[in-house]
This record gives sequence, structure tokens and C-alpha cells, in this order.
Amino acid sequence: MAEFTKLGGATLTSQHTFSEEEKVAFSTHINQCLGADPVLARHLPIDASSMELFSKCGDGLILCKLINLAVNDTIDDRAINKKDSMNVYQKTENLNLALNAAKSVGCQIVNIGAGDIIEGRPILILGLLWQIIKIQLMSTISLKSHPELVVLLEGDETIASFMKLNPEVILLRWINYHLAKAGSTRRCGNFTSDIQDSQVYSILTHQLKPECTLATETAPVERAAHVIRNAAQLGADIFIQPQDIVGGNKNLNIAFVACIFNAFPGLAVVEPSQLADYMSEMGLDDAGDTREERVFRMWMNSLNIEGLYVNNLFADCEDGIPILKVEDCIQPGVVNWKKVSNPAVSKFKKVENCNMCVDIGKNAFKFSMVNIGGLDIVDRKKKLILAIVWQLLYKYTLDLLSGLATSQGIAKMDENAVVAWANGKAKGFGVKSFRDSSLKTGQFLLALIAAIEPRAVNPELVTAGETAEDGLSNARYAISCARKVGACVFLTPEDIVEGKAKMIFTFCASLWQAELVPGAGAKAIEGGGGGGAGK
Repeated sequence: MAEFTKLGGATLTSQHTFSEEEKVAFSTHINQCLGADPVLARHLPIDASSMELFSKCGDGLILCKLINLAVNDTIDDRAINKKDSMNVYQKTENLNLALNAAKSVGCQIVNIGAGDIIEGRPILILGLLWQIIKIQLMSTISLKSHPELVVLLEGDETIASFMKLNPEVILLRWINYHLAKAGSTRRCGNFTSDIQDSQVYSILTHQLKPECTLATETAPVERAAHVIRNAAQLGADIFIQPQDIVGGNKNLNIAFVACIFNAFPGLAVVEPSQLADYMSEMGLDDAGDTREERVFRMWMNSLNIEGLYVNNLFADCEDGIPILKVEDCIQPGVVNWKKVSNPAVSKFKKVENCNMCVDIGKNAFKFSMVNIGGLDIVDRKKKLILAIVWQLLYKYTLDLLSGLATSQGIAKMDENAVVAWANGKAKGFGVKSFRDSSLKTGQFLLALIAAIEPRAVNPELVTAGETAEDGLSNARYAISCARKVGACVFLTPEDIVEGKAKMIFTFCASLWQAELVPGAGAKAIEGGGGGGAGK
């Protein structure tokens, strides 16, 4: 049975519970993955049997390091405060950085702030840790990383349809593929009740490697221990306990299967000629697999819209539902859901939905929709889909700024207003527009951040940006510094050094939002002393 720990709530009748198993597992995983990091020497190892996990996450160091394990180089190490003893301001900076970086890699952050982590709230911390760990473990479970997953296609299913599947569904298919190859009649439909007797794991590991013997023990816990030994024999990094299998802990069993897959997928390697064909069909070319696709996808996920998580922008939007949900988020009531087909089971219904997306953009939002029709979305015309989603992001950003800046006497909120604000802040610098080539050095953006909160930027780490390498260094540092002061940004350093005006606009607009929202930035924390980043 799953074990839960009860915590007293705000009232005598209020109680909250958290999973003791997940606390132990995540502590073990962090010890395994980050134990050799010298910066974390005073934090690790975590005593998994205690409540140390929650207190040791309080300065943000573990979270920042774990995010970089999940998606390499998300956080510039120079921006992290690393002092042995940090004040509230410095901890808050790190936690702002971690939370905003987590959003940028696909975590959905709901009702959690730096203060919650400093206070060590177990439920919120475990939820955040699970999302980061899940991204770390699931990042390669895709056709892009493993084209050999094409063997899991069912019936007349296309690669395009397969790309819409989330990693959990792919893992279930992968298990069942190997169960079928083993000649077993067992099938796995979930990560809870179907795996509690360990027989699915026993057959799976034996099929992957015959040296992994079948678990024939009578006691459920002993069978579970057997399959964990099998997984270790396959080379998997294990942090699950036998009782987690027997208790049917969903999150930990997803993690267990992902670890096995990452260590030993057991699928035939695709021939180079076939691989080229698959890549072509997946649309993983320069036009489709763009940074813009990733930025827009992560932004959509950050909106925390119920029932919406985009795995692939082009594949997931082909029925129009994600775009309609974002449109309705931006202007509630703009979508007549009674006329939406969800699910859209035919191409005709998909086109109807996508025509509605275009109509709303054109008529309600006054978007530029020249030569864009619903069929273009269904047919995954990448540039046209990117154009639609960009306009949604632009409108969302300006609408939010308009609401926040009502007291500043701005008659019209547009890109020019953001440029004027940025120029007014970054003293000694000035740009005519976000297409200004001087922005490629990153200096203007760092000066803008320093104007909002001087303590967030260490001037000793800023270069003149005269070379491409120095410009990239400044860009990386600027993105992390922006997140420290509460800005939620999704662009990449390459977007800055290449002078991508749209992405730089979103960066500056997010900084303005952070300044306008009380408590969003680290500067709102009182009593904090100085302390340069990275020292």
C-alpha cells in the first residue's frame, strides 16, 4: 500500500498528505545524479528517511542543477547564487530562476512561488520535482531520438499521428510490444494495477535480456525486488523500491519504465536509408524543427490551460483544439464550444475547427491572416502555423501589459511602447526597434535587467559582445538573469545573437511585466543584502 505522510493544515480540521515513497525516491535520484557536483557538497547526500529534501531545496541550488540535467544549459551557472550562507533575497533569486526556467522546458507551474519552496511545502516541492525528473527521463522517448519506435505503429496509423502521442503512451506500447514478442498474453494498460504483481516487468526484462531471469517468488515484494535487480542488470539507474511496485505508485512506475527504456530499448536499429525517409516524413527539417516551434509550444504549455499540453506544435494543432483553447484563454467566450468538434474524428471536422481558429484570429483579434485557411493548419503548413501562434503570443503579451500598465498613462500598448520603456530604463543605451543590430551583443538586455534590479547582474561577467562567442555568453547570462528577477522568457541565446526581433520583443515585454507585477521579481524581497551572482 502507498504510504502517505500527513501534515497539519491552516486550520485544526485541515490536513494535507504527501507521498512518502516519492520523497524517498526523489531524494535517492538526486543523490545519484548530483552527488558528485562540488557546489552541492553541503546539500548532498540527502537523508531520504528524513524531511531533508524539502529544506535542502530551499535555496534553489538543487532545483537549478536538476533542471540543467533535464535540459542541458537551460540555466547559466554564472547566474546562480552559490554562497554557503544565503539571505532570503539570494534564495529568492535562485528560486525565481529555477521556477521560470522550469516553465521554459515544459513544466506547468501552478500556485507555487519562491516563498512556498523556502517554507519547504512538501506537496508543492514534490510536484515540481516530479515534473523536472519526468522531463529528464522522458526527453529521448520520441521518434526524433529513437526512429526505431516506428515498429510500435498500429494498423494504418501514420507517423504523423504517432508523433502526437505523449511519452507515457509510447512507453505502454513499448511494454506491450515486448510482451507480444515474448509470446505472452499479458498486456499493460496502466502504470498502477497492471504492474503490481511484477509479472509484466518480469516478462519485459527477460525478453530484453534472457540473462534477466523470470521472477517466480511467491511474495509480491520479493518478486518486485527481483525485477528491480533485473532492471539494474540492464544498466538502468534505479531509484524505485519494491513496495513502490507492489503499491502501484504511478509516478514512480513511469520513472522505472523510462529508466529501463533509456538503458535498453531492445528495438532494431533503423537503417540509414530508412532513417532519412522517416525523418522526412516527420518533418524534422530546418523549417519544421525550429526554435520557434519549441518557444511557442512551451509558451502554450505555460498558460496552464486545463486539458492542454502540446508535445509537437504542428502535429497537435492539426485538429485546431489547442489553438482554440489558447484563443479562449486570451479572450474568454470568444470560442463557441458547441460548434467545435472535440474530438475531430475526420479531416472534414478538423478543417471546420481550424477554419474557426482562423475566423477568430481574423475577425475577433484582427490578425493578419492573408492566404491562411483552416486546411493549412490541418496540412501542417509550418510557417503558417507559426505565424498564427506568434500573433497569439504577441496579443497575449500586449493585453497583459496593457492591464498592468494602466496607471502609467500609456495611450496605446504596442511594440513601440515596449521599446520606449526599455530605452527609458537602460540608461546609456538606446535602440530604435527590436531589429536594431546592437541587440545582438546582449549588452542592452543586461543593462535593462540591471536597471530593474542591479543585484541581479554581476557587471564583471558582462563582455563587450564584440565577438560571436562573447555575444552568446552575454545572451546566456541575460536569459538567466531575467528569470531571476521574475521574468518568464522562452527564447534561446541563439535568438538574441541572431537578432530575432520577435523573440527579443517577448524578452523585453516579459521584463516589463516582471517589474509591474508586485512581488514577481526578487527586488520585492526586503531585507536582502548584496551578493553577486555566481559567487
